Amino acid sequence: MPLPDATPYWRLSGFYLAYFASLGALIPFWGLYLQDLGHDAAAIGELMALLLATKIIAPNLWAWLADRRGERIRIVRVASLAALVCFGGVFVSGGYLWLALVMVAFSFFWNASLPQFEALTLSHLARDPHRYGLVRVWGSVGFIISVLALGALFEVTGRGWLPWIVLGLFGLVWGVSLSVPDAGRPTEEVRREPLLGVLRRPEVAALLGACLLMQASHGPYYAFFSIHLDQAGYGQQMIGALWALGVIAEIGIFLVAAPLLRRFTPRTLLLASLLLTALRWLLVGGLVEHLGWLLVAQLLHAASFGIYHAAAIQLVHRFFPPPHQGRGQALYSSLSFGAGGALGSLLGGYAWVTLGATATFFIASGLALAGMLVGWRWLRA
Repeated sequence: MPLPDATPYWRLSGFYLAYFASLGALIPFWGLYLQDLGHDAAAIGELMALLLATKIIAPNLWAWLADRRGERIRIVRVASLAALVCFGGVFVSGGYLWLALVMVAFSFFWNASLPQFEALTLSHLARDPHRYGLVRVWGSVGFIISVLALGALFEVTGRGWLPWIVLGLFGLVWGVSLSVPDAGRPTEEVRREPLLGVLRRPEVAALLGACLLMQASHGPYYAFFSIHLDQAGYGQQMIGALWALGVIAEIGIFLVAAPLLRRFTPRTLLLASLLLTALRWLLVGGLVEHLGWLLVAQLLHAASFGIYHAAAIQLVHRFFPPPHQGRGQALYSSLSFGAGGALGSLLGGYAWVTLGATATFFIASGLALAGMLVGWRWLRA
């Protein structure tokens, strides 16, 4: 099902490809790189939490500016360039305090660009938002290329090149953003309901709460999954391949997202994804030594990210009117990937030290199940 000719498909897709290629370098391998620098599990959990914590504030500040000025792509370009410049600070020192400062600085800008680009993409798609997956799938392609290539590279060279690779990918993100056109402001008149009025709706609060719990359950995965595999005896190439398998499953879901969203309600898909995510963390925590079950767990990434994100972003698009689209996407990002991810990484670090790997992922499973119960009880279309 092709997109309308007026949609800048390849330029939108190119940004997603570059952005998630940088994510594929940072998330799977940054914890291992920090471990190589001598930081312990608690410190790694805290540093990864900082990386995610800036999503709580930064996207909302930039979204307020974007919604008022209607220049989303300019915000994306400025944020991408600032992230590139700030990340260069990692070459100064590997000490805990300095790295914490650098991670806060670059992620403040890096985390600000994606929510605005999501709103921009949906504006370009206009009346075909269910075809979002056809554009977003290229982000998954970028991620998988990154993790496979870097997994093979680090098997030979070690992880010392990681900061330079991330820096180069940040530069690519900024470069691609220069080619993407803005979508402009909505042309039709829309009654401007106050944002607080939107947030007071029970279904909106339930959606954001369920998304927060979903991403909190992912905190131990993003911070410690590679370390978990490393301790279980898997090599760097296998670690990269397992990350890539999850994203292959994600790609498959994005390609069929439009028919799924026409057949099932976004609420049904969101609840199903939360339940399958709870199962996934049980498999990762309890059966990591069994490769077959680990493959099943990684294939469930199709649900824990692919189905979840496709459904959640549709609900955000429905619940927030055009004057608040940027802030709606920013709130979704900040409360779920930001507050939820930071909380999950922080708790995961402490649980890893005190309770061990298995209990940490079992706690993550409980968080996903709690998110499903919140959505089932209060999320109504």
